Amino acid sequence: MSRATREAYRDRLLPLLQRHPALMCLDSDTGLFNADYAAAAGEQYLNLGIAEHNLMGIAAGMAASGRIPFVNTMAAFATSRALEAIKIDIAYNKLPVRIMATHGGLAAGHLGPTHQALEDLAVMRVLPGMSVVVPADAAATEAFVEQSLDVAGPLYVRLGRKPTPALPVAAPPPVIGQAQTLREGGDVVLAACGPYPVLACLAAAEVLAGHGIGATVLNMHTLRPFDTQTLVAAARPASLVVTLEEHWRSGGLGGAVAETLAEEAPTRVLRLGMPDQFVDEVGNQEHLVAHYDLTAERVVRAVRTALDTTARSGRTDRKESVS
Repeated sequence: MSRATREAYRDRLLPLLQRHPALMCLDSDTGLFNADYAAAAGEQYLNLGIAEHNLMGIAAGMAASGRIPFVNTMAAFATSRALEAIKIDIAYNKLPVRIMATHGGLAAGHLGPTHQALEDLAVMRVLPGMSVVVPADAAATEAFVEQSLDVAGPLYVRLGRKPTPALPVAAPPPVIGQAQTLREGGDVVLAACGPYPVLACLAAAEVLAGHGIGATVLNMHTLRPFDTQTLVAAARPASLVVTLEEHWRSGGLGGAVAETLAEEAPTRVLRLGMPDQFVDEVGNQEHLVAHYDLTAERVVRAVRTALDTTARSGRTDRKESVS
């Protein structure tokens, strides 16, 4: 079943507002909350209009006064226009503000580069004390909204726009800070975050199995705090780790994986994601994901090419050593 992560968040938030008077829903005229929702939330819902920097400042003030604000805006605006307020007012003061950022990645592809968030994970995960989460489907979103009440300090949650499929596999329950192992392999590790990349890696693992290559698939939904233990345990027996994300290759999941393994378990890492350029195509998210080849086919090609190159290099090395 397909469902939008932003809608799953909205629907799960309302009963939490009604159960917890300290919670607030601060909107920036996103259109996600209708009049009936606002009426049901009562004084716990405020639409502050399109003024993202102001939105974060007000959220910080509320959090400093004992409230827990859920702040709603688009990912591109949260991590650019409002970054100073997030950094100084929220993160610096370790305040429990939940930044619920919709239209993450290429979700706003039809609106062009100004509305696309391809740097947000890199920006947010470098802020001290900021937790960063990327749900892969609606069920995980609901779980993370519940768990967010127990997260100390600020939290950034990257949400989509349109419905995306549920994960088709049985997996451990999603828990903030704990990667999900969706498939066991041993030859390679495929690590992803977000709906399309995780689904692509699962599909790629199935194809690779047909070629005799066992792939462990990790849903690395939490970029901070990062689950080093699960990643290292999966990477140690593998000859290759491939990351896939709907984000520029720098600073996001690929960066987190490469940094971690460089320190803990040196392994070859291939980072697959958006090329180092602004989007030069207009279209919906599905079109852009395919256009920039954030696909299972790309993962399969990358794995087979890398393993084939390694095998050829090994044969060459052995010949040279014998001679």
